[in-house]
Amino acid sequence: MKNFTNSLAKRIKVARGIEKADLVIKNCQIVNVYSHTIEKGDIALCDGKIAGIGEYSGIQEIDAKNAYAIPGLIESHIHIESSFLTPEEFSRLLVPYGTTTAICDPHEITNVCGENGLNYMVKAASKAALDMKFMLPSCVPATPFETSGAELSSEEIYTSIYKPSVHGLAEFMNFVGVVNCDDECLSKLQYTVDAEKIIDGHAPGLMGKDRQAYISTGVLTDHECSTVEELNESIRNGMYVEMRNGSACHDLENLLSGVNEQNARRCLLCSDDRQPVTVFEIGDLNNHLKLCVEHGIDPITAVQMASLNAAECYRLYDRGALTAGKRADIVLVSDLKEFKAEKVFIEGELVAENGKYLPQVQKVSYSSVSGSVHVNNFSAERLKLNLKSDEVKTIRIEKGSIVTKKGHAKIELTNDGDLKFNPANNIAKIAVVERHHNTGNIGLGLLENYGIKRGAVAITIAHDSHNIICVGTTNEEMEIAVQELIKMGGGIVLVKDSQVLETMALPVAGLMSDNNAEWVKDKLLKINSLAVSELGVNSEIEPVSTLCFMSLPVIPELKLTDKGLFDVNKFEFTSIED
Repeated sequence: MKNFTNSLAKRIKVARGIEKADLVIKNCQIVNVYSHTIEKGDIALCDGKIAGIGEYSGIQEIDAKNAYAIPGLIESHIHIESSFLTPEEFSRLLVPYGTTTAICDPHEITNVCGENGLNYMVKAASKAALDMKFMLPSCVPATPFETSGAELSSEEIYTSIYKPSVHGLAEFMNFVGVVNCDDECLSKLQYTVDAEKIIDGHAPGLMGKDRQAYISTGVLTDHECSTVEELNESIRNGMYVEMRNGSACHDLENLLSGVNEQNARRCLLCSDDRQPVTVFEIGDLNNHLKLCVEHGIDPITAVQMASLNAAECYRLYDRGALTAGKRADIVLVSDLKEFKAEKVFIEGELVAENGKYLPQVQKVSYSSVSGSVHVNNFSAERLKLNLKSDEVKTIRIEKGSIVTKKGHAKIELTNDGDLKFNPANNIAKIAVVERHHNTGNIGLGLLENYGIKRGAVAITIAHDSHNIICVGTTNEEMEIAVQELIKMGGGIVLVKDSQVLETMALPVAGLMSDNNAEWVKDKLLKINSLAVSELGVNSEIEPVSTLCFMSLPVIPELKLTDKGLFDVNKFEFTSIED
């Protein structure tokens, strides 16, 4: 108690100007997200908190030289695993851009490794400057229509939701189960409500009374709004809308036309999935802010969406604004257009300057989540389609979206009913190979608009259960790609002319690299380039990030799991033959 009161007394004395602050950031233009004003002055820091704003002196002083001071940016929804980086390296990548807090859904690694995956992420995050708050994955597996590496039942949710390391319940993807009163879904939701923790949503296209039914269970957010109509209906019914601009999905710019003075306080900014290539090219949430301003959003309103709004939504009442008593999470930016971070402070410590991450990166062992690829009874022979009709359904990729359409096509068959690949018709074979329990499951389908003309691409990143997903032009090359993945223990493989063309190993659960962000960026750039130049993949899509969503059976219209072709609109399996 004595240390506690001493700390408060010190802060009070600093705030009153009786004692010097630990650090004073002088000559700032301070963005006040409460009053919607910009104040000129100093920021006095004491024990990682803001003691006061005004005119102060400190033991240490930094001259901001009239830079704008904004609250540390809060990423409202992200999957770290989709960056292919471990949490420690993820922190090193994002913090220099002004992101100081991230609401993380470890859904991917938990689907592969269960609670071991979540525990690894929490432990690794504890070594980083970025404050990562972990939500408990709600849908492991996301649906009963695929084989995942683990299962979190409602009883396991009950035993975990009260843990201090668990901030809430992550995106509840099975909205169909919710609105149809599935007992297991409702139990998970009720346990979270009873624990008085936050529930994140995931309800693409859900409207009217069905959306109200979904919200009535306590779901607070949704990052899947893609239209202004969805945004308005969600906000009208009390939700926070997380406007997404990630590596694969770009909804933010489309939604900004629906943001106004009346509803902006219910809008947040998020990435969902963000690869190093994207970050190195355009930045992180600072780029979201830039886009907001370019689309006519007032700069302070934009900053609110990336700080105060997110803090209030996720009950992080100690941050989100630059006022006395808040955490000293502060970003100095040169202007309110580009939002380029000059200095980044987390809890009063300077952690990044001019794009450089200052803390030493310390990594924990990932042995508990390695060796995750277990495949049985796989061969090229098992990739044959054995069709009787040449009239087929295709999974048709739409540019810039993970929503796929149900295509219809006429293809040429071999004598034994397999696809006779023709590069002119832009249809290739796709397979999902179960990689967790040696079940031998292989789902087969046809992928349209991916564009591959030769060879094969295989990856162990396949949302949401992360089985192996492979697309190719011959069964033999698809087999080579999958066998190489098994040998590597997970990752990305390109095959051309029956030879391995390029690989990227992902030994951490088959999802993340143990290398740094620069290595991952360079590898991804090379893989994406070779996929287009050597294999002929459609240059208008991301070869890897697009492919990994083709197995997600909660995003319309047609997807493929290890159990077969799945019609998301009907929520049932369907045949390839039309």
